[in-house]
Amino acid sequence: MSTAKPKHIGRNISRIRELRDMKQEALAIAIGVSQQTISSIEGSESVDEEKLKAIAEVLGIPAEVIRNFSEEAVFNIMGNTFEIENNTGSSVISYGCTFNPLDKLLEAIDKNEKLYERLVEAEKDKVAFLEKLLSEK
Repeated sequence: MSTAKPKHIGRNISRIRELRDMKQEALAIAIGVSQQTISSIEGSESVDEEKLKAIAEVLGIPAEVIRNFSEEAVFNIMGNTFEIENNTGSSVISYGCTFNPLDKLLEAIDKNEKLYERLVEAEKDKVAFLEKLLSEK
């Protein structure tokens, strides 16, 4: 029995709409429904696929983003994003690492070591096979 709660699609729509600084009325007009309908959708755990696609299009994101929305991921990105003013006076948005680069480096090294070990083992197998062939002649 799983204790994981299903995604609340309506709540996800509400949070994304708020992050986009869009009112329910604006979303309602854009998809051709009433504000009350949007309120009802945002209170629902599930939304029919057609409405979800229409809402996603208005919000400028794929429907899959709404289904898999995570506030934790958004805040992680926001917390690691900052503006830097360059020497021309314009600003540049920088997305800092959301992971520890040393961990990624260690993972890569570990993968390379395992690959190297497999290659060495394969070469040893080839040598043993060739020695066996030579000894049979």
